[in-house]
Amino acid sequence: MSDEWKAPEAQKNGEDKSWQLLEKTLLAGVQEQRRARRWGIFFKLLTFVYLFGILALFTPMMDMDKAAARGSNHTALIEVRGMIADKEAASADNIVASLRAAFEDSKTKGVILRINSPGGSPVQSGYVYDEIRRLRAQYPDIKLYAVISDLGASGAYYIASAADQIYADKASLVGSIGVTAAGYGFVGTMEKLGVERRTYTSGEHKSFLDPFQPQKPEETEFWQSVLDTTHRQFIASVKQGRGDRLKDKEHPELFSGLVWSGEQALQLGLVDGLGSASYVARDVIGEKELVDFTVEESPLDRFSKRLGASVAEHLALWMGFQGPSLR
Repeated sequence: MSDEWKAPEAQKNGEDKSWQLLEKTLLAGVQEQRRARRWGIFFKLLTFVYLFGILALFTPMMDMDKAAARGSNHTALIEVRGMIADKEAASADNIVASLRAAFEDSKTKGVILRINSPGGSPVQSGYVYDEIRRLRAQYPDIKLYAVISDLGASGAYYIASAADQIYADKASLVGSIGVTAAGYGFVGTMEKLGVERRTYTSGEHKSFLDPFQPQKPEETEFWQSVLDTTHRQFIASVKQGRGDRLKDKEHPELFSGLVWSGEQALQLGLVDGLGSASYVARDVIGEKELVDFTVEESPLDRFSKRLGASVAEHLALWMGFQGPSLR
């Protein structure tokens, strides 16, 4: 073979070796990244386990602190935060369980229901209202005070009206004694798009709340009667709870769904005074020590749920089960 043919062959072999070296380098880099990622996941999991252990260690201590606080005379505090609805933090089950625990505690000298809620289900609110009145009758020596912080509206005020007294800040929003049910109508939009709605029902009015069906006067009238009935029930409960303190005769708009500031609410008889939970515990109940009886998930339970989801995700990554990702 002549030297003219050897030179290109040698050049080709050199290029092949260069590509092989580059390929090995890239593969080594990828492997190093995978190794670093796996070690990173390992140390993250180790951190989670460490934090889990810390929580497991200190949660009993926190429970002991609460138990110690309950060992002396105190004012029981129950939080009503957010939407009042089933399966929410402010569900009737949670609030009622908190109330019963507070009233049954022999060291409880008074109960404060601290409210910051826009309202919610009339059924859930009604359950709590009835239980408050039952507990007040069963434990006549223990007074219950509702304290509205930022907002105590609609179903939240429904609950508050069952208390012995209601307090609020001068700038709190109070009231909204009304009932609402809202939706959308897409009939015109469907016609413009050329889409035909086909609904099969058994019962003449079964689909009367379907947003894709035109409204019928008799169905609208019926639905309004349902809302009016619920509104009357709401008004009757508020009047039963508040009694002669309400200035509804001078102010018939009291039950119109309007909302007032705490200062205005005091003049209307919606609240009995202005003050915070600490003020009520110290100056009204006479027992400044507040003990929280709110039923909620423990930090350990919340951490366990988050840890379980995080561990599953990281184990999947560690074992190579990683789906598409843009990050």
